[in-house]
Amino acid sequence: MSWQFGQLAWAMAAAMAIVAGEATTHSFDDELEGTLPRGWISAKTGAGEGSVWKIVGYDAGGKRQRALAQTSSAGPNSLFNLCVNEGPKHIDVDLAVRLKAISGKNDQGGGLVWRYRDSHNYYVTRWNPLEDNFRVYHVIDGKRTQLATADVQAARDEWHTLRAVQRGNHIQCYLDGNLHLDVTDDTIPGAGLVGLWSKSDAVTWFDDFTFKAPAKE
Repeated sequence: MSWQFGQLAWAMAAAMAIVAGEATTHSFDDELEGTLPRGWISAKTGAGEGSVWKIVGYDAGGKRQRALAQTSSAGPNSLFNLCVNEGPKHIDVDLAVRLKAISGKNDQGGGLVWRYRDSHNYYVTRWNPLEDNFRVYHVIDGKRTQLATADVQAARDEWHTLRAVQRGNHIQCYLDGNLHLDVTDDTIPGAGLVGLWSKSDAVTWFDDFTFKAPAKE
């Protein structure tokens, strides 16, 4: 199967799942270690070295699995590392991902991105184990503005699950199944891509990235 045909088949399958209202999950287990996975692009908010994304392998109970990782520890404090899925654009989203904070002196952890227009305009929610907090922001013209924050404590060396749901202007963000952030914001009303985020030198692994259309309130 050619790379181009594989890309087309992947995009068609994702689109069919979304139309059917089913969850689409990227487990990354079929991707080649050391490469950027099919259908994903890396980007940056800000200037400087960093935002190096690739597939890594890890052991899970004796079984070899793969994750998508931000691997650079060279990013300056002002840099946001992005990896965005090239699938269809969406207005309302229900996103989830498992993530594990690996290292970082300036920053650790990471989060989810949605309504991504470009590398300087999007929503992001992120967990930071260095600061013991969980926050949601909008980024407009490269400037990040905090919408809500919550103090949380979660083990740094374990996998955790982040979830973000937006319907219209209503945003809800969860950590390990617990709702911590609940806000409304009209700053980015249109559709955009979805993806992953970390800041500065945060080396973070992400697995089981899941998208589905949100249930009605």
